Amino acid sequence: MTSALDITRAVHPPRAAFLDYPLGHTTGKPHQPVLQRAILRAALEGFTSLTIPGAVKMLPFRWSEDEGWKNTAQRGPDDRRPRCETPQYQNEADRQRAEANAPAASGVSETWRSK
Repeated sequence: MTSALDITRAVHPPRAAFLDYPLGHTTGKPHQPVLQRAILRAALEGFTSLTIPGAVKMLPFRWSEDEGWKNTAQRGPDDRRPRCETPQYQNEADRQRAEANAPAASGVSETWRSK
């Protein structure tokens, strides 16, 4: 699934589904699970309907009635949080769950090396 048609066509994936939504919303609008499922189902249909390598299925969904959103999408200030070398958690409970489920770093690297 992609919202960047030019980039997708340039990299020639085996098949793709294009959704003309702002970047970061490739599976639909937030808090709209019915729409998100419809988009996902339409995209997955590409596994059977796209038979030519590199084909892109154009999904029929629209972000809004007009295309005015394209004039302002990604043009504001970058309000994302800075990237960090250390993991960032939304809250303490998330941190505890992640650390309880994460294998030790040495175990991961040793497992990887042995394969």
